[in-house]
Amino acid sequence: MALGRASGIALVGLRGHVVNVEAHMSAGLPGFTLIGLPDTSLSEARDRVRAAITSCGIEFPARKITVNLAPAALPKSGSGFDVSIAVSVLGACGAIEQNHVKTTAFVGEVGLDGRVHAVRGVLPAVHAAKLAGYSRIVVPAENLGEASLITGVDVQGVWHLGDVVRGLGGDVSVECEDPRRAVADAHHGDGTRELHAAQTAGRPAGQPAARAIDMSEVLGQESAKHALEIAAAGGHNLLLIGPPGTGKTMLAQRLPTILPELSHDQALESASIHSLSGTFDATSGLRLDPPFEAPHHTATPVAIIGGGSGVLRPGAISRAHHGVLFLDEAPEFSTRVLQTLRQPIESGEVVVQRASGAAIFPADFQLVVAANPCPCGNSFGNGVGCVCTSIQRRRYIHRLSGPLLDRIDLQVQVLPVSPGKLGDPPESSAKIRARVQDARRIAQERYAGTGWTTNAQASGSWLRAWLGRSHPALKELNALTERGAITMRGADRVLRVAATTCDLEQGATLTVESVMSALSLRTRVGE
Repeated sequence: MALGRASGIALVGLRGHVVNVEAHMSAGLPGFTLIGLPDTSLSEARDRVRAAITSCGIEFPARKITVNLAPAALPKSGSGFDVSIAVSVLGACGAIEQNHVKTTAFVGEVGLDGRVHAVRGVLPAVHAAKLAGYSRIVVPAENLGEASLITGVDVQGVWHLGDVVRGLGGDVSVECEDPRRAVADAHHGDGTRELHAAQTAGRPAGQPAARAIDMSEVLGQESAKHALEIAAAGGHNLLLIGPPGTGKTMLAQRLPTILPELSHDQALESASIHSLSGTFDATSGLRLDPPFEAPHHTATPVAIIGGGSGVLRPGAISRAHHGVLFLDEAPEFSTRVLQTLRQPIESGEVVVQRASGAAIFPADFQLVVAANPCPCGNSFGNGVGCVCTSIQRRRYIHRLSGPLLDRIDLQVQVLPVSPGKLGDPPESSAKIRARVQDARRIAQERYAGTGWTTNAQASGSWLRAWLGRSHPALKELNALTERGAITMRGADRVLRVAATTCDLEQGATLTVESVMSALSLRTRVGE
């Protein structure tokens, strides 16, 4: 009897769990059994590992082999356990030294020829291994760029299973050359530990990419740009409604350019989500600019929220975490998609539940919704004339339900701009971003010790206690609530917007006028 061990990482949502891979070899009919709640792709590791080991020139033992993935109650999926399974089997048959394995975690998929292929989710897996106390993590060489974003741990990239065997004191009798290695060496020399971003862009890792678009390109639309600035300063959700061609999409695309840069932890969390989604670009390094997601209106609820069969993947709202989710032509989205946004907007996370288990993905995003006023888009009047009936207009705009609109703090009309009324030259994103950062600094000082950083995160009860029950603005809001003009949730959101407008005015005192101004930015569409 012989026993080999190795460690892998299982991802449930964005959270990583250490999996102890144990290979038991005993007398009996030759066979390879894999236990511990593996899914279909993981169960197929038996054949991949067998072929990969023989491709290294190592004779696969003709014994009864049982590989256990512990804890057995934790569902495991994907091909990222292939390398750890191979190492445990090699340890059981004495082909490698076991003492080299104790402080190392292994992530990667093997091919039949022994090559180690890239897998999704390497970044959160390496982070989980580091938190679990592992000092060395072996990953596919193609994933080394993103894995190296985790500092304080020795990350090693391998091209072939033979590289792993040699590193663990084993003997590989065949040449395990990989043509991908030669290509990578030709492009990057021996700097395999350097991020591609630093090599190609000539800037240190963690620097934001150059902003290709700017607010200075938006002519006119001063009221809409003011609403965009308030949204950026307070983290508020925004609805832009107006005829085609008035600049709604142009404005939404430029919101990230006036948002503050992400902190290192925020950028790492965002990168981990994109790594799990398979959309992470290692050549750009750790991006500090907020993400921007703009799904097509034909997207399904699973594409927006996350999920899928087998491995649960994050959706568009999670990829927009710490950034902007833009729904263009929002009434064209299915009702199911729009309604599923209500809970994540409030909680900042989404729980994807399936029969096999549940996964929690972060989803703290700013929602920007753009909509035409009617199917033809001309009911506001832009010189063409609306051809829709009143029933068609009401039915179209009411696809945005009342509960969803109640969660959108700013609701503004974007009307056509006359060429003769463009006004002064527009401000640049950098100038607006400076004001936004000053306003956010004031908010952070206000909410010190609460865990909140923006006005959009603050609770209504806290804001009411901060103002005091006798404050005239509260009395006015309470009167509007009693008349049914606004809901209690809507009143809280008006308070948050009013606080943001005061922060943009360098800490001005919140007054009835500022509350009424915030209320005017919540024009209910379809009424």
